Amino acid sequence: MEYKALKDIAKITMGQSPDSSSYNEEKEGLPFFQGNADFGELYPNERVWCNEPKKVAEPGDILISVRAPIGALNYAKDKCCIGRGLAAITIKDEAERNYVFHLLKARNNDLNQKGTGSTFKAIGKNVLEELAVPQISRDEQQKCMDMMDLLESIIRERKSQLDKLDELIKARFVEMFGDPMLNPKNFVVKTIDQVAVLNKGITYSPKDVADNGMIVLRSSNIKGNVFDLEDLVKITKKVSSDKYVQENDILMCNRNGSARLVGKVAMIPKLKENMTFGTFMTIVRSDIYEYLFAFFQTKAFREQIKFQTAVAINQISLPLLASVKVPIPPNELIDEFADFVKQVDKSKVVALKAA
Repeated sequence: MEYKALKDIAKITMGQSPDSSSYNEEKEGLPFFQGNADFGELYPNERVWCNEPKKVAEPGDILISVRAPIGALNYAKDKCCIGRGLAAITIKDEAERNYVFHLLKARNNDLNQKGTGSTFKAIGKNVLEELAVPQISRDEQQKCMDMMDLLESIIRERKSQLDKLDELIKARFVEMFGDPMLNPKNFVVKTIDQVAVLNKGITYSPKDVADNGMIVLRSSNIKGNVFDLEDLVKITKKVSSDKYVQENDILMCNRNGSARLVGKVAMIPKLKENMTFGTFMTIVRSDIYEYLFAFFQTKAFREQIKFQTAVAINQISLPLLASVKVPIPPNELIDEFADFVKQVDKSKVVALKAA
């Protein structure tokens, strides 16, 4: 089979972050996408604009994340500014562009293995340029794309099922406890530090990062309030056992460049090895973990941290989190809710096994 390097059939533009003074939310200039956090299902979500762009993608370009997690893909819907977390791949022929898009999806693991960097893995322009693209007929290209589309539709269907189950938990929370902001059932109100133990993550340096060692959990290990180990960093630094995560701990992102990601949470499952967590993360440990996990996904929680995260540049300090007020229902109601969550989790396992 004949192959061509991607650089021979496409133009590759590596992103570059413009001066932050050119950022705005008034839609002045071009939409600005910094990395895969801006990605939607097919096209990026416009949130920030830039009136002094340095690197630009054209409509129809393939946008690919070049920093961890490497390989996420979208299309540029309109002309846009791209930051250093992205690259734009320009291919004039639409059919070949779609083929390369699907090929890049299939090569995601390969691209991640080529990532380098001590703290955050990334790929350079040369990795994309030298990507081997099989030269096959249009009919064969279409067959490959049809197969990928079928697999993606199955994945989307399973994800939709899981999303509906998550919404069921949220609806049950409101049904049983009401809106925590209003506390209509007049439950006793306590602060988080009265019902949970908070533990801040460890610091480490680039020299501590290695291929073998202990996994250190970061914000990229939370995806849609789900624990995810796709993007891993390991360290050789000695870590005390009080900094190990435990089953049913709530992992929370307390600092991030994107304000909307601050406060996102995931539940730690049963693990096969010891893991720790980084300095921009917090562990919330509590006997009422199912209830608190649901509470952290409510508007009531977001509203309590919103002002402070704006003042403190996208971060939740430990004292702030400790002071967050939460209505605490009677134990029998919390236990009833926990049992409901466990039943829904069993349904999730069934849905995943069917995938």
